Amino acid sequence: MLDIRFIRENAALVKKDLKKRKAEDKLKLVDDILQKDENYRKLLQEGQELRHKRNIATQEINELKKAGQDISKKIKEVKALPDQIKELDEKINTLKDEIKHALMRIPNILDESVPVGKDAEDNQVVRTWGVKPKFDFELINHGELAEKLKGANFDDASRVSGNGFYYLLGEIALLEQALIQFAIQFLSKKSYMLVTPPFMLHREPYEGVTDLADFETMMYKIDQEDLYLIATSEHAIGAMHMGKTFDENQLPLRYAGLSPCFRKEIGSHGIDTKGFFRVHQFNKVEQFIFCKPEDSKKLHEELLANAEALYQKLKLPYRVVNICTGDIGTVAAKKYDIEVWMPREKTYREVVSCSNCTAYQATRLNIKYRKGVEKEYVHTLNSTAIATGRTLRAILEHYQQKNGTVKVPAVLAPFMNGIKVIGAKK
Repeated sequence: MLDIRFIRENAALVKKDLKKRKAEDKLKLVDDILQKDENYRKLLQEGQELRHKRNIATQEINELKKAGQDISKKIKEVKALPDQIKELDEKINTLKDEIKHALMRIPNILDESVPVGKDAEDNQVVRTWGVKPKFDFELINHGELAEKLKGANFDDASRVSGNGFYYLLGEIALLEQALIQFAIQFLSKKSYMLVTPPFMLHREPYEGVTDLADFETMMYKIDQEDLYLIATSEHAIGAMHMGKTFDENQLPLRYAGLSPCFRKEIGSHGIDTKGFFRVHQFNKVEQFIFCKPEDSKKLHEELLANAEALYQKLKLPYRVVNICTGDIGTVAAKKYDIEVWMPREKTYREVVSCSNCTAYQATRLNIKYRKGVEKEYVHTLNSTAIATGRTLRAILEHYQQKNGTVKVPAVLAPFMNGIKVIGAKK
């Protein structure tokens, strides 16, 4: 969330940014926050004065006792103070909670380079890479192909878990592991520390890293427990340093997260009945960085370059898209997507999301670093490295052969136990 001090000093900027995001409905919320903040600080001052009055009275009573004088009159004067302080504290705590809840509904301040637009149609293509392949045969749907290759079982997964789940089998299961090892090896060589995080989080740390609406639309809650299944390792890694303060020389911290990801999807259009693209559970290698504010723009480009390098090595054509103001979401100040060309549909589909969240998550999580004698909030950044399901789909299409087999991308061969063609064995 935005620091309340920032909103106090930059209310006009916050409102201007909301208009850029097409979030005019939240303009009044800024005024409400400022009014409640003013009342909150006023009550805090009153509380301090009452406590000071109580301390003075306590001191006077002690002096009267020492002098052997009557203290009943003085006790009568201060008898109501404890109840007054308690009542005031309750008002302060209520206001504090209301302000925090409201602050969490105000989105991050956008970077100036974010294009202004209404929706995904207004996202700007930054660059494209690779040559779109041509085929002299009709491509088979990736889900159907996976079944024919005995590499996936959707029907049994649907029977035991519902739509949006699948069993990966044999060579395609091995191909998924090859993608994971490929990404981990690449990032490890760039000094990203591998993290396998908890797959569940309490609500408080989870609120620090995501949009509140996600609790209803995306996340799975564990019944009768204060626990949510993670939608991405980004969330767990972001929460890992909640409440901590780093020395300046400890930054940046680079992590490579490996985890399954669990996501609800809203609407019947949200789930492919047989496929890997939009599902309730998938595996992902994620990049995450904690850094000083002055370094976040440069490191955002580093994350994007890493993701691009992975897809270039896989020889999958893609484009980089700068997400516009109307499509960017609450948490990010700037966001790139990498969209891979899907030849069967003849369209680009998102495989990577790469965000600079500036101090937005760190403010919620209270993660700071020492800058001389002062403390400042760190910046947090995240990017997909490889989301295996979506990448498997792209590989099954791009590397599909006329005889129904699939060539293994050369860069994955070292992780495939000598298998060069999926489906070649009879």
